[in-house]
Amino acid sequence: MNDKKITWITIGVTAFYLCLLIFWHFYDPSSHFTESQPGADHRPAGHGRKVDDVLIGEFFMQDSSLLSPLSTLKGEWPCFRGARFDNQATLSPTAKWLEGDFQEMWSVETGEGHAAPVISEGRVYVLDYDEQLSSDALRCLDLQTGKQLWRRWYRVPMKRNHGFSRTIPAVTGELVVTIGPEGHVMCCDKITGQMRWSIDMKKRFGTEIPFWYTGQCPLIYKDMLVLAPAGKDTLMLGLDVKTGQTLWATPNSVQFKMSHSSVIPMTLDGVPTFVYIGVGGVCGVSAEAGTQGRLLWSAQEWQPSVVAPSPLQISQNQVFLVAGYGAGGALLQVNKQGTSWHAVIKDNYKASEGMSSEQQTPINYQGTLITILPKDGGGMRERLAMYSPTDIHHPIWTSAADERFGLGPYLVIGDRLFALKEDGELYAYQLNAKSMKLLRKQKIIDEGVDAWGPMAYADGMLIVRDAKTIKCIKVAK
Repeated sequence: MNDKKITWITIGVTAFYLCLLIFWHFYDPSSHFTESQPGADHRPAGHGRKVDDVLIGEFFMQDSSLLSPLSTLKGEWPCFRGARFDNQATLSPTAKWLEGDFQEMWSVETGEGHAAPVISEGRVYVLDYDEQLSSDALRCLDLQTGKQLWRRWYRVPMKRNHGFSRTIPAVTGELVVTIGPEGHVMCCDKITGQMRWSIDMKKRFGTEIPFWYTGQCPLIYKDMLVLAPAGKDTLMLGLDVKTGQTLWATPNSVQFKMSHSSVIPMTLDGVPTFVYIGVGGVCGVSAEAGTQGRLLWSAQEWQPSVVAPSPLQISQNQVFLVAGYGAGGALLQVNKQGTSWHAVIKDNYKASEGMSSEQQTPINYQGTLITILPKDGGGMRERLAMYSPTDIHHPIWTSAADERFGLGPYLVIGDRLFALKEDGELYAYQLNAKSMKLLRKQKIIDEGVDAWGPMAYADGMLIVRDAKTIKCIKVAK
């Protein structure tokens, strides 16, 4: 090819691309667009939704083939830490412990999380998260078979942060109440799943949802639902559990923010009190008729940045406080003098210096305090330990060096303590006055991961979970 042809080809190619560049620069691709006007899509009035709109409880599904008369099982584990809020269950006088290996009754897969179940009249209720549907889902299962009877859910897109759901429902009478990871409160009929009422705590109270999502469990107290939204104006409030109507509200004069801890009812110096550890301190709100909702006292000397365990009463005027991430433990003393209250932190120490816990709330069992020490608990880290309420710095008993449980849960049934390692190995101990005796241990979740969710017990069946599986284990008959 001669030089003249090459020159003409070069000129032609250059001209072509120059024309394309000019066309691209001046062409308006939106010239044929028309402006979208309200109503042009013919959507019915009132059906528009914003990105952050959550229609709590909007979807429902049930298996009609499983509908049957109510179960003859009457055992109850109705809320976080059981009916007495002490994480202890009474063994029926006619019940007997099963000998040999623990028996698995059923197993159900869940979304990733640590939300634990409650049990009522042969039914199991658990708040799950469905990643495919990006939805919180309240699931009702049959206690004997694990089959799902119904499910009510609502879309709330979230990103995984050590799982999703963490809270435990509460059941009473005909109702079941849940709090979702983003602070959505839902009340349903516990038998039919019918929606009753709901609250979005972020929108209504300006609640700041803590990192790792909501950990607060709903409290039902004498037909009243107690919540601690710890919002801009409202610290705590009581609602009629049947209607959702506000009965009283406590102003947030202490400016606490929501923690992962739950409200616990106590009687301190003879006065019924709702005790709550928020981000900013601990407080007591009157639960007594006539003064319900009044802030009685607060203590702000102890302010962990992250609190998961709930407060534990250890005497008529003393409350034990624990938290992880280096916070350790503290002893709160509350006294009433006339109409005045005084709340003082009497003792405050590091996790390696005494009784402490990172995630689970300790148990007050017949004059002894039981806990699993946290990862920063020194040489006894992650071991079961028993303390006397009069000396919370020196344990009276600890589990063996190879019996370490991480962040796993534990509860008392009759005179036995069941503890679950975070890898899914279940331990059973005989409880004595100042010690425990290991009776049995068994891996019940083959590849257990992060088995942190609290356990529930009723009718001889213990329900446990890890990050993605719930199992029902028969321990008594």
